[in-house]
Amino acid sequence: MKTGKLNKITDVKGIKVGHKTIDSGDVHTGITVIIPSEKNIFQNKYVASSYVINGFGKTSGLVQIDELGTLESIIGLTNTLSVGTVQQAIVKHMLKGNPDIGRETGTINAVVGECNDGYINDIRACAIKEEDVYEAIENAVVDFELGSIGAGRGMSCFQMKGGIGSASRIIELDGQEYTVGLLILSNFGLKKDFIFDKISFSDLDDESLEKGSIMMILATDIPLSSRQLKRVCKRMSASLARLGSYLGNGSGDIVIGFSTANVIPHYETTDIINIKEIHENKMDLVFRASIEACEDAIMSSLWNNETVVGRDGNTRYSLMDTLKEIK
Repeated sequence: MKTGKLNKITDVKGIKVGHKTIDSGDVHTGITVIIPSEKNIFQNKYVASSYVINGFGKTSGLVQIDELGTLESIIGLTNTLSVGTVQQAIVKHMLKGNPDIGRETGTINAVVGECNDGYINDIRACAIKEEDVYEAIENAVVDFELGSIGAGRGMSCFQMKGGIGSASRIIELDGQEYTVGLLILSNFGLKKDFIFDKISFSDLDDESLEKGSIMMILATDIPLSSRQLKRVCKRMSASLARLGSYLGNGSGDIVIGFSTANVIPHYETTDIINIKEIHENKMDLVFRASIEACEDAIMSSLWNNETVVGRDGNTRYSLMDTLKEIK
């Protein structure tokens, strides 16, 4: 299907992505933030949903997203043991721009996703600091880097070097173009299961269990209800399966989706608001675009990468270096 200009989640207008990478000694980790809107996202919420394909994860903020169907904060991605730090930093950042939070109005639902980068990173060092989150927010741009950057620094994908990937697809509705964008943090899969071209990565001596994770952030400017977004989020399991993942017991596979098409004001001025949504009979177009974009995003996290030697000499070879060895 047709891709957006950058083939990234930021092809959806208004979105920016920022990274902060920490790469020192045995520490290989970082922060990636998705800034969903150019406006104040707390005051102008987006319709949102989430879907837990497999819940072996420590993500924060999903309960309220599923209850209220809205996104009201920046989304942060990091390693498993740094969720609390990143959440606190996002809360403080949102408080700074919203003096009414906790006083004249309620609190803030900060959303943070994670994957375990402990094979490459000394995760016990808890190296992420609140200042790193602020720097990632400050660094947010439209044309952002992929691969071993930000939260992706220490991640693995099909036992090769994974990390940050992104892609987008364009569909037409009522004669107008709309965009679906994905940003993923890939840290899942076994090499022997990887489906790629006509190359076999199978290793009969490898009895490893899948213990990774993947965070999938889906954004679109298509008018979708929270229920429809959840339907799209559910389909991301097809992207994982197409590449060879069997959604193992130890793999936390989680999707967060939001649409920029409808804005839900924090302070109501009327009792009833009008929300547009796509006709259900056109959902197949959205499913196809989203599944394809997610698969492409995962592959981009492999292609746009490098071989990394981590703690205790643990090494993840890039897909390119792996292919050279096979040939």
